[in-house]
Amino acid sequence: MEDSQSSSFLIKDMVQEERPREKALQYGIKTLTTTELMAIIFSTGVSGKSVIQLSNEILADADGHLSKVARMSVAELLRRYKGIGKAKALSLLAALELGSRAGADARAIDDPIIRQSADAYEILREKMERLPHEEFWVMMLSRSNRVIKCVNVSRGGLAATAVDVKVILKQAIDCYASSMILAHNHPSGNLTPSGPDDSITDRIVQAAKLLEMKVLDHLIIADSGYYSYQDNGRL
Repeated sequence: MEDSQSSSFLIKDMVQEERPREKALQYGIKTLTTTELMAIIFSTGVSGKSVIQLSNEILADADGHLSKVARMSVAELLRRYKGIGKAKALSLLAALELGSRAGADARAIDDPIIRQSADAYEILREKMERLPHEEFWVMMLSRSNRVIKCVNVSRGGLAATAVDVKVILKQAIDCYASSMILAHNHPSGNLTPSGPDDSITDRIVQAAKLLEMKVLDHLIIADSGYYSYQDNGRL
């Protein structure tokens, strides 16, 4: 891994221009390795470990995947890494969440028109794919399929979430939406629609028709990808 070479050094022992903060200031933030970025977030190490060693250890435990770190809770970080403290754990998770939201926002600005299921998935996945519980979101669209906004209408447990059709329709009316895309996540990773998934889809489709609105798709999102009702001819 690119970060392993620096794991044995204390920051104070590093050449000044190679220290994370100094390196970022001189050469730009994008020149930093993942370990160095985490070191800036943490600022200091813990007893017996430099900030570089701590950052490298967390990355190594996640096989180098930041997405795995982002799925951890504060409690899990505290349990797995002794001495890390709530402040460090919160700072790391907040930074990862900001990065995730920035990516979703950039995609929404650069290409806000939904042309296919993959377009909606790329915007919604950042909000849903790493959640430990189920959430139900609705993407509101204009007549030209431009994204108006994405709304979280329900938050539930590990296996289900209750959805109020009236809440969805009110949100759609309030923003003058012409159509919508439904989405919810399966924390289990199973992308197969369930009976309740089919039922709530049909209820929302029928209710939207009364208001001359269309439901263009219903996405089921998991860490492994997504399932589209529209792509599979089930809408």
